[in-house]
Amino acid sequence: MIPARLAAAALAAAALAVLPDTAAQADVEPKRYVALGDSYSSGTGTGDYFDEACMRSNEAYPRLLADGLGAELAFEACSGATTSDLLAEQLGSLDAETDIVTVTIGGNDIGWAEAVTACITPLANCMDEIEASEALVQDRLPGLLDGAYAAIANRAPNAAVYVLGYPRLFNGATTCGPLKQPNVAEQMRMNDAADRLAAVVQNKAEEHGFTYVDVRDAFAGHAICDDVPYLNGLAYPPSESYHPNEMGHLNGYYPALGRAVA
Repeated sequence: MIPARLAAAALAAAALAVLPDTAAQADVEPKRYVALGDSYSSGTGTGDYFDEACMRSNEAYPRLLADGLGAELAFEACSGATTSDLLAEQLGSLDAETDIVTVTIGGNDIGWAEAVTACITPLANCMDEIEASEALVQDRLPGLLDGAYAAIANRAPNAAVYVLGYPRLFNGATTCGPLKQPNVAEQMRMNDAADRLAAVVQNKAEEHGFTYVDVRDAFAGHAICDDVPYLNGLAYPPSESYHPNEMGHLNGYYPALGRAVA
């Protein structure tokens, strides 16, 4: 069996192979890249942060992509960000000279953290919380995404914008961890909700002329409770729970984004 770290290195090399040769671009002005979004963009879950307040990490996919492209990175993504936070706090680096924008946003607007918390609480039934999140996905999120995406397009009219989705958290087959929560039925229900979220985000991204990057296949076989998970289960500090780990960014988000950019 190939050790996990060697497999990670091989996948990282494959991701780099699809990006332009930065050495060949040495005489070209570096691309200007702005990374927006929430904890799935900031790198929360990797355990290595240069900005503790926003839990920004050099192991996160924005830094990996910037290094692969030889681009100048304005790293604005922040853990816990909602669409309103993005509009109020993250757009200052965008302008007509911006070449690339990436963003994950929306998960904190739909009560998803509350649903996850309910599902990992022993003896609790989290179906009501999941249904409440799904209702927000259908009824509230489309308008919020319209506002955020329109603002990005207005501030960076010449940029290629890549909207990254969220992975399914669970394998829907086994439980693990000290609490053995959520159970398999709850896992499957939460994965269904993740698919609903993906459909709305993709639809809105494409309506605005952005490229949607679906990462669900990249995380398939590497969910929480799988042998080589790309996602943290219940972790310490708790803020790192249910977020991509270092391999999730290196082997999940980064290759999927690299292929789209290439």
